[in-house]
Amino acid sequence: MTSLRSTTQNSIDCFWDKYIDLLLNQDVSEPTIRWHVIRAEKYIAANKNKKLQDHDLDDVSAYLEQQGRLGRITDWQFCQMVVAIRTLFVLVGNKRFEQFDWSFWLDSSRSLAPSHASIAREQPLSAERITKRNSTEMANGFGLEAVRLQHKRVFSDVIEEIRRRRYSIRTEQTYESWIARFIAYSGNRSPKVLGPADVKSFLKYLVLKRQVAASTQNQALNAIAFLFNKVLMQPLGELGEFTRAKRPKRLPVVLTRLQVSLLLSNIDGETQQLMASLMYGTGMRLMECVRLRIQDVDFGYQQIVVRSGKGDKDRVVPLPSGIAERMRSQIASREKQHKADLEQGHGDVYLPDALARKYPNAVKELKWQFLFSSGRLSVDPRSGAVRRHHIHENGIQKAIKKSADAVGIEKKVSCHSLRHSFATHLLESGYDIRTVQELLGHSDVSTTMIYTHVLNRGGQGVVSPLDGLVAEIPERK
Repeated sequence: MTSLRSTTQNSIDCFWDKYIDLLLNQDVSEPTIRWHVIRAEKYIAANKNKKLQDHDLDDVSAYLEQQGRLGRITDWQFCQMVVAIRTLFVLVGNKRFEQFDWSFWLDSSRSLAPSHASIAREQPLSAERITKRNSTEMANGFGLEAVRLQHKRVFSDVIEEIRRRRYSIRTEQTYESWIARFIAYSGNRSPKVLGPADVKSFLKYLVLKRQVAASTQNQALNAIAFLFNKVLMQPLGELGEFTRAKRPKRLPVVLTRLQVSLLLSNIDGETQQLMASLMYGTGMRLMECVRLRIQDVDFGYQQIVVRSGKGDKDRVVPLPSGIAERMRSQIASREKQHKADLEQGHGDVYLPDALARKYPNAVKELKWQFLFSSGRLSVDPRSGAVRRHHIHENGIQKAIKKSADAVGIEKKVSCHSLRHSFATHLLESGYDIRTVQELLGHSDVSTTMIYTHVLNRGGQGVVSPLDGLVAEIPERK
């Protein structure tokens, strides 16, 4: 009996030795090895009546769902849990998990921060929150947190005016940051005593000292002009001549149809692959795709309604028939997940623009749920509300870059490259520029015209004179 116990213990020790070696091969840091082992042991204990070789995808999904509903688990703890469980199945050689969507669960380890654009406006931007932002930033000797604290009334007025005009949260965050930098550069003086000369000096500083791009300088100018014209009611007027950054002419990165096909087929994870297919098949922007809600998908008309796109505009894009069934499966999966959330007393979702107050029951309705939700619940650090937000956009960004590198695409590929490729391929197929403009949601057709430049340049539009010259060169005898 003693010999049997000794043999069993040796087998267990050998198992965990191999497990630790696998973790080290995945570049897991040594100080965290102990915690990975603990999380793996907890998973095994939760399924003690079933051998690891016999586990299926539902076993792992159910366990991660349950842990994700605990709400208070931190991002790094959840990430450790996913890595620990994945390593278990690599070790035992369970082939079922080779196609498991580990990427989705790893992405779910990143919760949306309070400053994330999807939820940042849930509560007003208080003076305390203002002073905590960008606490390490410095401009001309003044920390931006000190600027925000000293001029908190100005920043409060700026934010109030931006929200009254229904500008996007991204614009709000950008304008607020540039105004803080401008005031700091100007010696932390009240903006009421500043004028065009101070603005021109700041814009010159950005170009000569900071070497910013033309678009960045224009962004700063727009923010400062908004402060003077709309908040302080002290119009800047014409600034006259000042040092401007040169605006380079850039063409968008466009993939060929073959490159798109290779890219999509090599993306890890079903969720990321579906999201990438949607961005190429509809021309949606990254955040438009991430924020899709179940009710936005219309199978009857084979279309998707993109809500509150750039410029706070809605538009309609086609639902590609090639992914319709995958979209139905995604909705079915979300319905099952939402039902389980409701049974455990959760099921809330974030609603924008005070819709939650207007329709108090809507937060628990399936149609308002995000199509691509996180695998875990999140606790809002301010209100304490427990919700299931959409998945973090960082995951799909990394998946597309990784796939592009894997298939050898020698271009700077991003999520937006799929949107550029969508527009270009439509024009190549003979669709008119106005149709493409509507699908992309561009206010001005001149923005869409950049894709005609892509079509008319290079080998597609011009026969190189070298080709004609070579044809006339007689062969040497």
